[in-house]
Amino acid sequence: MTEREPYRVQIKVRQYELDSLGHVNHAVYHQYAEVARTSLIEDAGGRNGELEKARLATVMLESRISFRRELRYGDVVDVTCEVKFGDGKTFRMDTNIYKADGTLSAEITSTLGIMDLDRRRLVAEPRARFEEAGVDTAMLGG
Repeated sequence: MTEREPYRVQIKVRQYELDSLGHVNHAVYHQYAEVARTSLIEDAGGRNGELEKARLATVMLESRISFRRELRYGDVVDVTCEVKFGDGKTFRMDTNIYKADGTLSAEITSTLGIMDLDRRRLVAEPRARFEEAGVDTAMLGG
């Protein structure tokens, strides 16, 4: 059995994302991860309306980043993400940002949950709640 490739999106670094040193501003790395995260959930079926009908939404609880190599204007990057479910109300998403030559530029680890939008509380068993809403959890990676 072969290991599944993580979900991947491509983003081109824009000039306005640079800081005074000429490389991508630190906060932009988180934005790139957010683009990949929301695209993954949408592509896995998370925007089919069932999460919204159930008054549920994913919520970011924590995000940590390790910078490895700088990104500069014009670079095209691959942003990968993969969900890891465990026990409890939260799940983890690992995101990596790679330069075109395969060099790892940043590693981002995030903790997320699914929030009940009426109660403003996290729900139990996020994998099961995704599946109930028609989200392909195999595509999420977990």
